[in-house]
Amino acid sequence: MSVPTLLVLDADPLPRLGRLTGRARVEHADAATLAERLPFADVLLVWDFTSTAVRDAWPGEGPRPRWVHTASAGVDHLMCPELADSDTVVTNARGVFDQPIAEYVAALVLTMAKDLPRTLELQRKGVWRHRESQRVAGTRACVVGSGPIGRAIVAALKALGITTALVGRRSRTGIHGPDDLGRLMARADWVIAAAPLTAETRGMFDARRFGMMQPSARFINIGRGQLVVEQALVEALTKRWIAGAALDVFDSEPLSPDSPLWHVPGLIVSPHMSGDTVGWRDELGEQFVELYDRWQAGRSLTNVVDKKRGYVPGH
Repeated sequence: MSVPTLLVLDADPLPRLGRLTGRARVEHADAATLAERLPFADVLLVWDFTSTAVRDAWPGEGPRPRWVHTASAGVDHLMCPELADSDTVVTNARGVFDQPIAEYVAALVLTMAKDLPRTLELQRKGVWRHRESQRVAGTRACVVGSGPIGRAIVAALKALGITTALVGRRSRTGIHGPDDLGRLMARADWVIAAAPLTAETRGMFDARRFGMMQPSARFINIGRGQLVVEQALVEALTKRWIAGAALDVFDSEPLSPDSPLWHVPGLIVSPHMSGDTVGWRDELGEQFVELYDRWQAGRSLTNVVDKKRGYVPGH
């Protein structure tokens, strides 16, 4: 029996795949060589989850891998019509980032409520200025995106005493549908974007939605950058339609040094790091090896993405 060929779309540091020795012929590609190597691969591991190389290379000639795994929760960077219409199974890294991202959101909520950026700024200036901060217990949050990450965020915020509403693609027990979003945003002190990027969610946080929010409310995006119309958020903050915001993801990454977002009043900018805790790459590698074990044994894979919807269904 021939050994399957595993093609890895590289990013530094490389994944630790020692457990696959003798069970996979591991080959490597970058954006320039991916198209020519795809026809010879049985499995593709998209380790460079920031690259759009798969989306660019997939429509080419020849056979395609039977299974593609991306080391990320989102799949928008690799999906194209040809992949969506194919028989190839796509899986993602669901489960690795849930708790770290929830902790990060909780940290941002506390940071903004307790005015920590101003405290650090005054410390650097050597200025003693007593202020009052906001109590988070008893406030309201609207979390948009009912997948594992959204549900973990809800649990973290509830632990802080925040009354939390979860909004998903459709209404069901414990989850609000899209028709409730405007009403919930209008009452929320915290609006958190944790939805996958789909045709329905692209640009969903625009001037109209920011206009629904209370002047005292804050907005946080740890989902995908394209969920937000960035210029609309800049206007909402500049005109003080809302009190503050935090972005960990952006329409274009990395954020350029001359981007106006660096200097918007009331905006916290972080470099797409909300889910990246110490050892996260090892967790991603271990998850892939466990999935490979299932695949090689002929067992059904977990974390299978609905390629038309753009996420793992069932939540």
